[in-house]
Amino acid sequence: MMQTMLIFLGLAIAAATLASILWSIAVPDRRIWPPRRYTVMTPVLVWVPTLSLFGILIVLGIWGWGGLALAGWLRFGVGIPLILVGNLVVWSEVTHFGLPQTSGAIGTLRTEGMYRYSRNPQYTADIGIIAGWILLSSASWALFIGTAAILVLFATPFAEEPWLQDKYGAAFDEYSTSARRFI
Repeated sequence: MMQTMLIFLGLAIAAATLASILWSIAVPDRRIWPPRRYTVMTPVLVWVPTLSLFGILIVLGIWGWGGLALAGWLRFGVGIPLILVGNLVVWSEVTHFGLPQTSGAIGTLRTEGMYRYSRNPQYTADIGIIAGWILLSSASWALFIGTAAILVLFATPFAEEPWLQDKYGAAFDEYSTSARRFI
């Protein structure tokens, strides 16, 4: 019963987030992400669903641990490094940006650190963390919910980049020619 509830909750969070991203891509002048106005509630609206989805993914992975027939070298030799490197990249960049800018506050155009190589190193690293957990846990529901979360992370830059181009103009255009969208 609890597992079914978590699966539906994870799917609902991923679906609602993906819908808001797709809406923001299709109707940029009425976008949801990045927020048109940063308020005290913005970090709550960003971090509660994000951390909830990651938490659900972790719990489902633990409950279904080893349910998929994956080789040990893949689970532990690839899964663990993806999780570790992904966390290193995400949290090192969060410390450079600060939580407000990571949550959608207007700040400066970051082109240093991991942003020298990718316009979206935090999303790329989050994808790596999720893929690593899917491999490590080898759990079917973690694969299902994780795939939904990866779709959200893949779509998000397509909502953000027009906003960045609008905010930073030629500086963003120049930067986008020197750094790839993902890796």
